[in-house]
Amino acid sequence: MIRKLAAALLVLLALTAAARAEVPALGAAAPGFSLPDQNGASRRLAEWRGKWVVLYFYPKDDTPGCTTEACSFRDDISLLTALGAQVVGVSVDDTLSHKAFAEKHQLPFPLLSDATADVARQYGALSDWLVVKMAKRYTFLIDPAGRIAKVYLAVDAARHSKEVAADLKALQAKSAAR
Repeated sequence: MIRKLAAALLVLLALTAAARAEVPALGAAAPGFSLPDQNGASRRLAEWRGKWVVLYFYPKDDTPGCTTEACSFRDDISLLTALGAQVVGVSVDDTLSHKAFAEKHQLPFPLLSDATADVARQYGALSDWLVVKMAKRYTFLIDPAGRIAKVYLAVDAARHSKEVAADLKALQAKSAAR
């Protein structure tokens, strides 16, 4: 019995590992996508070409850490917009959940529903336990040419938006100096 359980566990671990994708490398083209936002409109990464994109993945609408992170981006949206950035949140929650979350916290940016978890998987931002799938709290700063400029895999939800803004300023200054 124990051997059968151990074998089953190994099979599950192998399947889970096979479903994982690597995080895109710095300088690589950001994986494209088309996902519905909280209002049901289809949004594509390509529509923000020419702008910096703060693409942040988060586990679940209206949970403490996710609310802190989203509200920090909301509070810093003027700064990020002035830096030429578009903030975009992504989770595997559905559009109705996103709509309620965005309205409750007055979020002025799109929240995309990755119900199939394909986009989170492409970005290496998926926690997949076969029965439960959640996005990891990862952020990708995508440059105006559509390339990965910065990756955040260890995110402090309360300070993250300020960290992104500081890094965006530094990247823009570095780019202008060339």
